[in-house]
Amino acid sequence: MSALQEPGIVAPAGGGVRELLRVTAPVDLAAIDPRSTPGLPKAEVNGERRKVWARAQVELVGGELGRRQEMLFAMAKAGSERPAHRVLLVLQAMDCGGKDGTIKRVAGAMNPLGLHIRSFGPPTPQELRHDFLWRIRRELPPPGYVGMFNRSHYEDVLIARVGSLVPEATWRARYDEINSFERELTEGGVTLVKVMLHISYAEQGERLLERLTDPRKHWKYNPSDVDARARWDDYQAAYAEALSRCGTDAAPWFVVPADRKWYRDWAVAHLLRETFDTLDLGYPPADFDVAHERERLRAGGVGADGTPEVNSR
Repeated sequence: MSALQEPGIVAPAGGGVRELLRVTAPVDLAAIDPRSTPGLPKAEVNGERRKVWARAQVELVGGELGRRQEMLFAMAKAGSERPAHRVLLVLQAMDCGGKDGTIKRVAGAMNPLGLHIRSFGPPTPQELRHDFLWRIRRELPPPGYVGMFNRSHYEDVLIARVGSLVPEATWRARYDEINSFERELTEGGVTLVKVMLHISYAEQGERLLERLTDPRKHWKYNPSDVDARARWDDYQAAYAEALSRCGTDAAPWFVVPADRKWYRDWAVAHLLRETFDTLDLGYPPADFDVAHERERLRAGGVGADGTPEVNSR
């Protein structure tokens, strides 16, 4: 049964979100409205009910994601004859773009034992002694796992570019290195889902102010966020080139309008659901005689209903 046959799950309007949100070169982020809601069904949701409806849908889709994740894990553990897949969700965004919230909402229904979540900050001294992909390779999800990267190797053509952390010739060469790296991953059974959470300048300002207003969110605030905000146009240009240069058929980029948090979560949940649909997943068959094992259990004091039988002597 596909996810769309599950009771209560409503298909995106106008086709799948993978098709609606995929970007092609050249990428013009200014042409993508951060408050838009591509694919959100109109007939089923109206007015203020959209937020409540979308969040309920995320929970339903999350249940389906959990089942698909279990299949992914079971196939790898059982050594199935079918390929041992890995799924890697790469999240990039400007500060306050919602990477943490997206992971929390979308990964919530999955089994933590099958998740591999990593966050990448400034490189450590050890990491700086290696090429920029070294630390990424070390954190790739094992076969059968769903990986989620909060920031990624793309920081090395974003902040490294805007902050002039390396010479221009160095960061420009990284586009080809990234494409080769991702081609290697996809050929090795990794399915990449690369998502830019696209927020507006105004929305970022409101979220930063909220972090300063609420003492419970002070820990999320970093004064350097305002410095980066002053380079907004430079970052938008860097993102546009990265998406244009590194969006391939095997590893496309998806831009999710993210001013509306509830739409962001709905869209990313469906992106993952549709990605699982492209994989040949299923529960592996038993490598033992099921009927024989059932008889052994019954003979050992287990009833037909699976409950222990009490022998009276």
